[in-house]
Amino acid sequence: MFRKIHSNRDPRDTLYRELKKEFSVYADKGGRFGKQLAGKYPRFLFGLMSVLLIVSAVLAVALRHQIVPPEKAKVKPRTEMLNSGFDLILAAGTALGQTIRLRRQVDSITAKKVLTQADSLTLVRDLDSLQHIRLTLPH
Repeated sequence: MFRKIHSNRDPRDTLYRELKKEFSVYADKGGRFGKQLAGKYPRFLFGLMSVLLIVSAVLAVALRHQIVPPEKAKVKPRTEMLNSGFDLILAAGTALGQTIRLRRQVDSITAKKVLTQADSLTLVRDLDSLQHIRLTLPH
């Protein structure tokens, strides 16, 4: 099962080297074609590049207001923001108290030399609760 697998592959052969060997012919043809095109029509390519930049800028400015969803554009009232902040503080305090209680219980169980089946189940349940608390708290 743990036998060493021997390979006769050359260690210098890499994925990049094999891809380069396979597709370098097409890349060279494309490069030559691009140079010929740029040599024959430099003004056309410069004009096309300029037009595409201008169209991109116009579209970015014209469509900018549609990017933000309307429900996110509305501003929450300050009292709602304060209430949600207090709710987060209260939830964090409750979670902290529960975390401390669960940690004490886990520490007392793990301090025992021999665990019973009930101790094991309680330990698993408490560790799952701690994990759930950690995942539900906002960071």
